Amino acid sequence: MATFQSTLTQTMQPLPVLDPKAAGIDVGSETLHVSVAGDTPKIFGTTTGQLHALRDWFKEQGVRSAAMEATGVYWLCAYEVLEQAGLEVLVVNGKHVKNLPGRKTDIQDCQWIATLHAHGLLRSGFVPPEHIRRLQDYLRLRTDHITLAAGHELHLQKAFERMNVKLHDVISDLTGVSGLKLIRAILAGERDPERLLALCDPQIQKKKAERVRESLRGTWKEEHLFALRQALAAWEFYQRQIAECDQALERVLAELAGPEDPAAPVPPPAKPGGHNTPEIQNLHGLLRRLCGGKDPTVLPGVADYTLLQVIGETGTELGKHWKTEKHFTAWLGLAPGSRQSGKRKGSQKRGRNRAGRLFCVIARSVGRSVDKALGGFYRRLKGRRGGLVANLALARKLAALYWRLMVHGMNYVEHGLTKYAVRVAETEQRLLRKLAKKHGLVLQPKAA
Repeated sequence: MATFQSTLTQTMQPLPVLDPKAAGIDVGSETLHVSVAGDTPKIFGTTTGQLHALRDWFKEQGVRSAAMEATGVYWLCAYEVLEQAGLEVLVVNGKHVKNLPGRKTDIQDCQWIATLHAHGLLRSGFVPPEHIRRLQDYLRLRTDHITLAAGHELHLQKAFERMNVKLHDVISDLTGVSGLKLIRAILAGERDPERLLALCDPQIQKKKAERVRESLRGTWKEEHLFALRQALAAWEFYQRQIAECDQALERVLAELAGPEDPAAPVPPPAKPGGHNTPEIQNLHGLLRRLCGGKDPTVLPGVADYTLLQVIGETGTELGKHWKTEKHFTAWLGLAPGSRQSGKRKGSQKRGRNRAGRLFCVIARSVGRSVDKALGGFYRRLKGRRGGLVANLALARKLAALYWRLMVHGMNYVEHGLTKYAVRVAETEQRLLRKLAKKHGLVLQPKAA
């Protein structure tokens, strides 16, 4: 045993230092604890002047690369200052730099991060380039406005419920054309159901006239009308905010996409957008130029607004950041994780990021299609494994198609549900013949 242990000791090699000037940063809201190669830390503030001082100190120390944890949004300002200075900045997952058991302090954390980085044991997560981050900020702000506006739609419904006006049970969208006309007329003092019904769309008057009349008989208490007025004002405020975001997005997209090539072929018409699609002129053409002439909207379920959101999270240079489609789907959280300890192997759950959740939303719409091959794939898998598994599998398949199109320019061809059903039948028949041969049986087709 002693001989064996001495042999082990002699064969163990020390961990090499790949970068003796690697820096580690523990990010906080007010202070940055910084260490170079695990040496004595230095503390900097988070104001712009202090961040510039950190940049200058790194240059004096000869630092070429720094690693930091992704802590909220606090890391972004430091990242941008160091990125503009030409330093390589790694933003790492906090789980990957978890310190050894013991007392935890910010000083020890930055030394530990610097030590791991010096030995080349850290890998950076994906951070979009600066121009994509600009697009991302506008898109996420717009999404926040949409979410807050939806909350005030619920306030509209609550005010009607308190007045026992069941309009929202008859008209599906209170913030549609007919719904807004009715709300504004009610706030202006109109109470006659017949006059209010005349403001609705002709289809509503034709199919739901009696239901609308009955739903418009309420108590009309002043306090609830006040709540209705405030909810409408708040909803309209956020609609103006969303419109301003659309204008800013249009300017950014025009700048990033560049001038239109007059010799380029005329693209096919864009897919119709959804309820929250931004009002941007020639959005389809801007996105096509931004993608270098590729058109990912040929994929089923991918409309212009959906594509804009995906680009805001992943950028357009997918091959640069993810070598294969498997790397991409794993980063999205759509591929099963794996773990192994000795002979034991298993799977572990992956968390889906914003882009991964977007592909799940696309998969839900494709799964409801009645003529798409991918819709047939979804329903076939749903019958065996359930809707959640089918949605995840279809999202992974769509993400792989998106990666191939963006990286290799491969065109998607929709073969239709009928051809998919024929392929499934051929696969099942081949399996049946294989089983019959294994058991010494002969398949006999059913007589016509």
